[in-house]
Amino acid sequence: MSRKVAIAGVALSDVGRVDDKNAYELMAQASRRALADAGLTPQDIDGLGSTSQGMLPPTDVGEYLGLRPRWIDSTSVGGASWEVMVSHAADAISAGHADVVLLTYGSTARADLRKGLRTANINWGSRGPLQWDAPYGHTLVSKYAMAARRHMYQYGTTIEQLAEVAVSARFNATDNPEAYYRDAITIDDVLSGPMIADPFTKLHCCIRSDGGAAAILVAEDRVADLKSDPVWILGSAEATSHMLTSQWDDMTIGPAAVSGPLAFQRAGLAPADVDVAELYDAFTYMLLLTLEDLGFCGKGEGGAFVESGALRLGGALPTNTDGGGLSACHPGQRGLFLLVEAVRQLRGESGPRQVPDAKVACVSGTGGWFCSSGTVLLGAEQP
Repeated sequence: MSRKVAIAGVALSDVGRVDDKNAYELMAQASRRALADAGLTPQDIDGLGSTSQGMLPPTDVGEYLGLRPRWIDSTSVGGASWEVMVSHAADAISAGHADVVLLTYGSTARADLRKGLRTANINWGSRGPLQWDAPYGHTLVSKYAMAARRHMYQYGTTIEQLAEVAVSARFNATDNPEAYYRDAITIDDVLSGPMIADPFTKLHCCIRSDGGAAAILVAEDRVADLKSDPVWILGSAEATSHMLTSQWDDMTIGPAAVSGPLAFQRAGLAPADVDVAELYDAFTYMLLLTLEDLGFCGKGEGGAFVESGALRLGGALPTNTDGGGLSACHPGQRGLFLLVEAVRQLRGESGPRQVPDAKVACVSGTGGWFCSSGTVLLGAEQP
């Protein structure tokens, strides 16, 4: 069996500031909305993917949602988890192991921090390989900052060019009613903010918000049952790079340099065929490096590429059209939110921020400190 696979429904839960729901409630809300978007029911679901919540994801998530799936996935590789799970789910559906797969996620990262919960802190611990990193006091942001400095030294990338990534994200968020921040910012606003980890000031770093997201994948023979237009999975790939920063071969190359070309090859496409990109942007440098690794510009040319305004709506490569993790939402892991926005763009449902005639989208998630990558190519037309 080798069936084509489509995304049938997508949805977000309440996002931004959500103080009256826990993570499970957000997952349930997003899942119900995605089912309604697809025109399906919980009884149709026979596959479930979820991670980062509960003791035994996705077992407890399935129980909470009242599901008894015959295919499951809980791959946990940070922000790239959802693109990797899309790849796994598509393979499973293609092979006949499932017909309708729900991917769902929810987080109260902002609310937990406001409540002073100890679990709100991101602490990777010091067990296993990390015992060799922990004594040096590396935080997540400091690892990205150090890598950004290397790119600046090696290729002459400027802090103003990195700041443009944040400015472009805010520009795109302006017409997104679900975005956490919508007021315009300038390069000077980014540069004059409080320093977090040199060279990153506050606006170089993603926001912290609450929210959930869900996506439903189906086999091609279920498309006739759908309420909304299907968006087809054209190709996907995944890769890991390193766990210890000391074992990272080159801080100017991430694992998307592997997953990207593989996904394009499997889709029979090239970067020039992409109309809209949804890329993980926990930090400005993360997005810039991913652009290079995916082949949207040459290595070392990311700074000039973003400086041209390419990422903005109306630019050469509209990227993170909802405002991204830098302005729209970032509830712990953002990979599933990237997929929701890509599907909306390919369906032509994005209103004032719609990319005209968008037919192909590139979605790429990054996990850890460039430790993992998942890249998915989506199309509005059946392959």
